[in-house]
Amino acid sequence: MSADRKQQIIEAATKSFSLFGYKATTMDQVAKLANVGKGTIYNFFKNKEELFDEIIHTLIVEMKREADEALDPSLPFHKNVHRGLYKILEFRMKHQLTIKLFQEAKEMGTPAVTDVIGKVEDAILNYVKDNVAQAIEKGEIRECDPELTSFVMLKLYIALIFDWEQRHEPLEKEKIAMLFEQYIMKGLSN
Repeated sequence: MSADRKQQIIEAATKSFSLFGYKATTMDQVAKLANVGKGTIYNFFKNKEELFDEIIHTLIVEMKREADEALDPSLPFHKNVHRGLYKILEFRMKHQLTIKLFQEAKEMGTPAVTDVIGKVEDAILNYVKDNVAQAIEKGEIRECDPELTSFVMLKLYIALIFDWEQRHEPLEKEKIAMLFEQYIMKGLSN
């Protein structure tokens, strides 16, 4: 029963954070949405920050799982990195909580939210960095700095998916994959 209660609280808190953001969410709201007494929440979580961290940890695990499911060992590295990154950013665009958090960070700069956005980005970067390191070991790509390479790859994806469509028509997934291969994997040389 207690695991069910804990899950009920997590689901209610996720809903509250998704609707109202981090700053505006209170433990009273979470208790009301979960249909439990406020004291019940404190049986599982010390405070709002701990509850929020639990939710973000779960979100990161889900995001990585979706990216892993998109990978195909029979495909070359550049196709898999495209599939994984695209899936991660697609997850970020569709998940109501991440949408609200990115909005709150941009509009209000709430420190706890800014920290969480950093954690999510670090998780994505580490995921890509691990894939880059594995590709180097397998000889699929030449020796490079995996950390710097993962940063450039992620920033290119963010630019092609989010930044580009602020001024232009959104790019199709296949076009993004082609541009990624051209700029990252082949370079601009003839």
